[in-house]
Amino acid sequence: MCNRHKFEIIKCHGSANDFIMIDLTVNPDLQAVDWSAFARVACDRESGIGSDGLLLVVKNSEGIYGMDMLNPDGTHAEMCGNGIRCVARLAYERGYLDSRILFSSTRLYSIGKEEALSDGIDTFSVDIAIDLTSPSFGFAEDGKPFIAEKIEALDPELRFTALNLGNPHIVAEVEHVDMALLERLGERVKSLKNEFPHGINLSLYECRGDRELFVATYERGAGITMSCGTAMTASATAAALLKRTAAGERIDVKNRGGKVFCTTRLDGDKIVTKLAGNATFVWWGSASFENGVLSYDVESDTGEQALWQEFVERLNR
Repeated sequence: MCNRHKFEIIKCHGSANDFIMIDLTVNPDLQAVDWSAFARVACDRESGIGSDGLLLVVKNSEGIYGMDMLNPDGTHAEMCGNGIRCVARLAYERGYLDSRILFSSTRLYSIGKEEALSDGIDTFSVDIAIDLTSPSFGFAEDGKPFIAEKIEALDPELRFTALNLGNPHIVAEVEHVDMALLERLGERVKSLKNEFPHGINLSLYECRGDRELFVATYERGAGITMSCGTAMTASATAAALLKRTAAGERIDVKNRGGKVFCTTRLDGDKIVTKLAGNATFVWWGSASFENGVLSYDVESDTGEQALWQEFVERLNR
């Protein structure tokens, strides 16, 4: 079933990882829309609006607000670090954040409004608790962390660290991020069902000193994107675990879309990494979706994208 009426949409991004965001809490009738079908159509960059995913703002039975994130292929993602910052901003502006908590899938996340990365760039943070085991890690022995080890079926040389941020990640440090290699590895994952029974997000990262990383990611269900918030968080956490960076220190994590800040706290077996970065609203508009056909209108350009682009240009000078 599909809703015949127009509904509000927001084009937004976190570190150039861009999304279509829809607040379902303001219109209960929208629950009837086939959002997986909408994501497949709307996220298409040739025939749709174009984006790396769909963010649905929702509320659970306990009255807690959160998000349901869908990949461009229509599958649901358990967590999205760049996306949840955009949801956090909307929830903050609409008064949904009394408890400063948002949920995604089965987890709760602490949210904060942070000092702006630059003038006019709204910045939010999320604290992400990280586990070192997951049913998605078919390559690891049950119950044992997998830190800087080889996955022979995937690559005979790289040493991966596996981290569960609500969604599964493997990350490997390299001297230089090779995007062609990243593409090959991401595609290879799809054929390795024993090692990756639920798929996985795969990143390569460079250590550029003790307080800066560069990360690139092949996202499960999306492919290579400009950035991935949980992947940058996973990479920063792996670097801290391997003592390539200092735990407790704020690290600059750069990506092809810009940068974020990550701070990893290690307390015994407890690992929490704060991810802080932009939540940019590019434009507001309206859309309708009926019988698989999308129509939409851009109604108000915020001007925020120009400020973000200026910030990125200064980063790259």
